Amino acid sequence: MAPETVFGVPTRWERDSDKVAVMLPGAAYVPARPLLHFARTVLVRHGWSVQEIWWETPETRDQDEMAAWVLEQARAALDAEEDVSRVLLVAKSLGSFAAPLAAERGLPAIWLTPLLRYALVADALRRSREPALLVGGGADRSWDGKTAVATGHEHIEIPGADHGLEGGDAVESARMLVDATTAMDRFVAALG
Repeated sequence: MAPETVFGVPTRWERDSDKVAVMLPGAAYVPARPLLHFARTVLVRHGWSVQEIWWETPETRDQDEMAAWVLEQARAALDAEEDVSRVLLVAKSLGSFAAPLAAERGLPAIWLTPLLRYALVADALRRSREPALLVGGGADRSWDGKTAVATGHEHIEIPGADHGLEGGDAVESARMLVDATTAMDRFVAALG
């Protein structure tokens, strides 16, 4: 169960109770960081309730163990929303290890800097038939533009952006954030 607050700030943002977005962070990219903050802002503006998941990742560096741990966390978060008619998954980086679960459950998703170089993630995104948006950076070693295209899903590659979707300076990074937020806003609006 997700805590109700973190640092005194709510982790759940209530709007339409039949539309809930579950937000999975990265390893060190918490829901308060810019991409996830603006993802939540977009979702709430479009009437979605948002459940932020805050986690402390295990100490392991083993890919299979980490993927299994993320799937366990994602499954628990999604199971908590079992009575909701529409669920959207939003995941940053490490959270993209939940891609097999999204494909299995037929969930639309926003994947922010997904770990496309991991077969587990790339294969699941190819299998998924629900709408998905992939957002990555041209300077991110975890991003693979060819794989993004091969998934058949909507995608945006931000030139020069690193794994945090940031660039060389603050102004350039803010422009990159605008590009990512604009893409998320269009995607969520199209979901209705």
